[in-house]
Amino acid sequence: MTSRIASQIPYLRVQRSFPEESQPLSVELDKTYIDIANAVNQRGIGTFSSDITFATGETWFVQPNGRRQQGFRKVYEITGAGSTNHGINFNNISAIVRLWGTFTDGTNWYTLPYVDVVAANNQISLTLSPTQIVITAGGGAPPTITSGFVVVEWLAQA
Repeated sequence: MTSRIASQIPYLRVQRSFPEESQPLSVELDKTYIDIANAVNQRGIGTFSSDITFATGETWFVQPNGRRQQGFRKVYEITGAGSTNHGINFNNISAIVRLWGTFTDGTNWYTLPYVDVVAANNQISLTLSPTQIVITAGGGAPPTITSGFVVVEWLAQA
């Protein structure tokens, strides 16, 4: 199996020569603007919001036909174990690509899902159903969730 390497990366050259004549200068400035816009639009966007859904700036090519798919992200605030409605329409997405979070018990911060390396019944699971984010604490003595965040990232239908 061979891997394809992306032919374009969001990189801008650090120097460019501009002609002095107005017509060739105009053409070169147009090329420069297109290069800048493409590089900026291909970077990862570090915006995390619980108010609205954001495009991540990621481009995925994972479908068998290799069509471009755009990534989206939304953040959900949590205050404990249980279920939270997410409002994501699964009919409009092709895949969930990331599901993760963090929480605090008021003293320490932990990752979601939480894995206790000593006692399996102290773990906390993180699941996404078609309508809800479900956080389930194990039957032992897992940390108590007082506040935290869950981040869901998905791909739009191609």
